[in-house]
Amino acid sequence: MNTTDKIEGEPLIKPSTVDHPLYDSVVEACRTVYDPEIPVNIFDLGLVYTIEINDRNEVDLIMTLTAPGCPVAGEMPGWLVEAIEPVAGVKQVNVDMTWDPPWGMEMMSDEARLELGFM
Repeated sequence: MNTTDKIEGEPLIKPSTVDHPLYDSVVEACRTVYDPEIPVNIFDLGLVYTIEINDRNEVDLIMTLTAPGCPVAGEMPGWLVEAIEPVAGVKQVNVDMTWDPPWGMEMMSDEARLELGFM
């Protein structure tokens, strides 16, 4: 089963609001945050599951980590908040952590796979 499969009509990963005018800027801010053990940004690693931006320009982000025992588990959500809050127009940032579905290497972008030598 992959992340776009559905269980009882609901996607495993909530869709992002890609049509919001701030979406691309928020993604670029996410790309400035790196997992300290992997030389690829967390967006291209596939650790950011959902970016939801409401009409008040409040950003709710759902993310995961490569493993539950990740040594920066407590710090990485704050790094994302620090990266996204300065984006012009963003009013507030909330980051929630999830382990469902668990992260897998198939969630990496092609760029990340290439950078890490998997392509």
